[in-house]
Amino acid sequence: MKENAFEALTVETLPGRLGPVAAIAERIGADSNLWKVREVGDGNLNLVFIVEGEKGTVIVKQALPYVRLVGDSWPLPLKRSFFEYHALSRQAERAPGTVPAIHHFDEAQALIVMEFLSPHIILRRALIEGRRLPKIARDLGLFMAHTLFRGSDLSMKASERKADLALFADNVELCDITESLVFTDPYFEAPMNRHTPGLEALVKELRADRDLKVEAQRMKHQFATRAETLVHGDLHSGSVMVTDTETRVIDPEFAFYGPMAFDVGMLLANYWMSFFSQRGHETAGSREGMRAYLLGVIDETWNTFRNEFARLWHTERKGMLYDAALYEARNDGLASEQALNHVIHDIWTDMLGFAGVEMHRRILGLAHNADFEDIADEAQRASCEAAALKFGRHIIVNRNKIQSLAELDMLAQALDQGKLS
Repeated sequence: MKENAFEALTVETLPGRLGPVAAIAERIGADSNLWKVREVGDGNLNLVFIVEGEKGTVIVKQALPYVRLVGDSWPLPLKRSFFEYHALSRQAERAPGTVPAIHHFDEAQALIVMEFLSPHIILRRALIEGRRLPKIARDLGLFMAHTLFRGSDLSMKASERKADLALFADNVELCDITESLVFTDPYFEAPMNRHTPGLEALVKELRADRDLKVEAQRMKHQFATRAETLVHGDLHSGSVMVTDTETRVIDPEFAFYGPMAFDVGMLLANYWMSFFSQRGHETAGSREGMRAYLLGVIDETWNTFRNEFARLWHTERKGMLYDAALYEARNDGLASEQALNHVIHDIWTDMLGFAGVEMHRRILGLAHNADFEDIADEAQRASCEAAALKFGRHIIVNRNKIQSLAELDMLAQALDQGKLS
């Protein structure tokens, strides 16, 4: 075997392979024979191990040369770990304390050793269980405002942003997954699509919906061409780990320069899907309070993002866009407010379109959410998913006419209660 050639880790080989790495030994103990290794990866792409030693614990994440969900029939480049490493590094600078610390990166072996988060659990699992996390809305609203603003031409030097854009532009294959599986495949009979039995009539209706398909492709057009900022690229409730007091964002391997609204739309879509799934999780009692909580989280997340974005606009707008020399320096603060309102309005309308597409792909495409998948009763699951599909269609097609989250709260509640067909 060629020296340093890629080799997938196993529970058995990991201690011998990583034992000599000083950064790991310092954190968990030098004697790798004493390490306890568990493979815990349940995602679609990678190997993930928890490695526990006498001094501490770390997470080891290794990319595979294929899509794990599908198998080696779908090859995927190992370089995605390179983009994850660089995205985590930038997020740590732009939003300190929001992502796990990196202890070691091995580009040839496509692996990252990072901070073990405990007693954190995946946000999606917490919401399925009916837990009401008090900090997620504010924490994630701030995370998005800080990373999206500070990774854009509103804040960065143009030369630095263009160099960063060139670096992340090579994340071609993962962008292609999004471009195909998110924006295109759900809207026709793609081979890897699947849906819950009982949705056939609605699925047929959506795939024949001319307005919907045109608008979904307009959102794909924006995704592919609007390189506004470094986005996480896969910011859903499975990419967030939480406790009652802390929120951390993980798994940015899909990072690239794209529309500001993309991360916001994906995250809010996952909150909306959690909302529509709650009736399927009422085996132990009513989830009415949980539904109200989730709508409140959506409102607070958006408002926190919008308000913090505005604060950064006034305090950190040092990039080439909307130069203060044209506004504040001329004592024309009103012009600055007018420009800000245009930017926020564009993010609002784009966010709705991206959110609707994300809801559709998670129900009609390849990769589904546990929010719905964990509902054992197929008829109940189909009912919950139908409401979410209709909501998604509405916000995609009507995004330029929707005025407020209060309007969407009422729509979501009416669909959830079966009052609208």
